[in-house]
Amino acid sequence: MKKSIILFVLVAIFTFQVDAQRNKRWKRYRYEVVAGLGVSNFMGELGGSNEMGSNFVKDFEFSMTRAAANIGIRYRILDKLSTKLGFTYGRLRGDDALTEQPQRQNRNLNFYADIYEMSGQIEYSIVSEKVGHKYSLRRARGIKDLNLNTYFFTGLAGFYFNPYGQDPFSEEWVELQPLGTEGQGRVGSREKYSLWQVAVPIGIGVKYGLDRVWSIGLEFGTRFTFTDYIDDVSKTYYDYDEMYAEDPLAARLSDPSLDRLDDEKPITQTAVNQQRGDAKDDDMYMFLLITLNYKLKTTRKGLPKFNMGRRSF
Repeated sequence: MKKSIILFVLVAIFTFQVDAQRNKRWKRYRYEVVAGLGVSNFMGELGGSNEMGSNFVKDFEFSMTRAAANIGIRYRILDKLSTKLGFTYGRLRGDDALTEQPQRQNRNLNFYADIYEMSGQIEYSIVSEKVGHKYSLRRARGIKDLNLNTYFFTGLAGFYFNPYGQDPFSEEWVELQPLGTEGQGRVGSREKYSLWQVAVPIGIGVKYGLDRVWSIGLEFGTRFTFTDYIDDVSKTYYDYDEMYAEDPLAARLSDPSLDRLDDEKPITQTAVNQQRGDAKDDDMYMFLLITLNYKLKTTRKGLPKFNMGRRSF
């Protein structure tokens, strides 16, 4: 009995020392520089699936995927909790010509917008990062460095966008927000939307440690926004003739529908106050990024030590 108690105490002491040593290790590397390349995509009114009223995954259009890039810095608050401040750029695209749904195809709208996003997010790791042998050598004595980390994240982001649409006659890309394509600025009930907006990022990421300081990762995140105008489409059609009398370019970009481009077809689907978008659902965009991460050693004052050359262990 005494031997069992002594053995239990020794195991408990050993476990405590290992955990304490492990905690001491990760606190040495609280900061991490992050850089990523990947893709962006958009879900809103334009393009999408071949049916009306579809949302989220069902409305995803793979061919509109465009390049994205990210840079940021991560700070590890606790063993499983981190914060990250990052800047991400991506281009969003949508085009009604890609859908076979009759109403969307006839609408014939398209757009692109560059997104410039600054975000702060909280990350919770399902599996904590393990600090192992500094060289990760095979057959080396000591703790092996599997270092696979899976985490969920959310936070708050601010972003800037500026949608462009293609003139059906000149085929030039034109800024849409100043034109007021749905009557913004022409009637009191419709003000021009702001190009600065807020979003809530939600996603998941995985990191694999290459050694003590370097790791590669894959991160996917969806941005839930509070605007329906990333693609410049939200509500109903404005009076085309009235708009044309004031600004022919704005009128052409407000309604380049196939019916209107065909002089022999009657204008019914895009008449005044007919549905142009769906104001009930705000726009969303997403990023899929492959990241390269580098841990910075923490100084005694708790600040990151920028020493990218010689390593300190």
